[in-house]
Amino acid sequence: MAESKKYISQEDLSKHNRPGDLWISIQGKIYDVSDWANYHPGGELPLLNLAGQDVTDAFVAYHPGSAWQHLDQFFTGSYLEGYSVSEVSKDYRKLVNEFTKMGLFENRGLGVHFSLFLVAMLFSLSVYGVLYSDSTWVHLGSGGLMGFLWIQSGWHGHDSGHYQIISSKRLNRFAQILTGNCLAGISIAWWKRNHNAHHIACNSLEFDPDLQHMPFFAVSSKLFNSLTSYFYDRKMNFDAFTRTLVSYQHWTFYPVMCLARLNLFAQSFLLLSSKRLRVNNRVQEILGLLVFWIWYPLLVSCLPNWGERVMFVVTSFSVTGIQHVQFCLNHFSSSVYVGTPIGNDWCENQTNGSLDIECPSWMDWFHGGLQFQIEHHLFPRLPRGNLRKVAPLVKELCKEHKLPYKSVSFLKANELTIGTLRTAALQARDLASPVPKNLVWEAVHTYG
Repeated sequence: MAESKKYISQEDLSKHNRPGDLWISIQGKIYDVSDWANYHPGGELPLLNLAGQDVTDAFVAYHPGSAWQHLDQFFTGSYLEGYSVSEVSKDYRKLVNEFTKMGLFENRGLGVHFSLFLVAMLFSLSVYGVLYSDSTWVHLGSGGLMGFLWIQSGWHGHDSGHYQIISSKRLNRFAQILTGNCLAGISIAWWKRNHNAHHIACNSLEFDPDLQHMPFFAVSSKLFNSLTSYFYDRKMNFDAFTRTLVSYQHWTFYPVMCLARLNLFAQSFLLLSSKRLRVNNRVQEILGLLVFWIWYPLLVSCLPNWGERVMFVVTSFSVTGIQHVQFCLNHFSSSVYVGTPIGNDWCENQTNGSLDIECPSWMDWFHGGLQFQIEHHLFPRLPRGNLRKVAPLVKELCKEHKLPYKSVSFLKANELTIGTLRTAALQARDLASPVPKNLVWEAVHTYG
């Protein structure tokens, strides 16, 4: 006689959502991933953020078919009571299967090799300009080329955090450390930890680190309530100092983005020096950063005077600031929410929190895949060279299930972002004790 299945309710499942007690549901089966959290390649945060829920769509989005065979070792023997699949999830999973059969998750094309060649050329030209020219203008241009180099290396770091950009795992890891740690000074371990948390909790004010930029920026007045950041494990205090900075954030946005790289440097060091957080290949990551902090200051020191050295650094930081702006455009003006991310509303969460940028195909290299942010968030393992191919199918999916599909020009995306920041800035000023307004303020902010 067949043994009857054991079921647990969604309410009981939701109680297993703490470190050391992490249960998830995938296709109605209950898995205990408490111990696996310490070894999960994507880090412990995705499991912590989605524990106690059905996570089928998130699992499908992030894992290849070969990952399913490893689930049995975590199976508790129980099933989720009343498990059902929404129509949008059915169609989403069909698209994943269709893309798999078409080989789109594996077909990376020639784009990776071209981008790596471009990185090598930018580095060579920048170094050559510093070492073999006496022209101030050439030195200025070399600083700009260095900024473009960091942008392109950033796209490689972004891509390699989601899938293997090179077929060999060892070469893939080498490319990660080379383009990220060694050439750009950014820890790939920090990037993967940060970015995975962002994808899982897209536009959650408490769980998405890409929206947690106080005291400099607040994209919503909900942040004025001093919410807790579950990524940084601290309270995001909206105090008088923060309120002053936020009140002018629509003016300071671009200048701050020119120096945003300093924050990435700091976050990389904080992670790698942390004894509390687990970091795979910590020594390798640290050595990679040391390479950057040897060659970059050494190159800058080769310039003839301090004026040109400062000019070179400021130029390289300012140019790469374009990329930091791009990271903000796709999410700052989209819907935000307070609370834990919900695993079985994968499509709804990703489309509500993302924005596409319209551009011709010959400009794809400039945006690095972020121009198809909705497609990328729904299918994060998809190589960026294939995002344009699947865009019509994604648009059709959104239309059929009445999901938002927002696509605007690069200029309009900037306008929407500044508009979001301006709205929050004015709300910050209009709290109980408003920032004093003078005639200059009134003149600048008059509209209507």
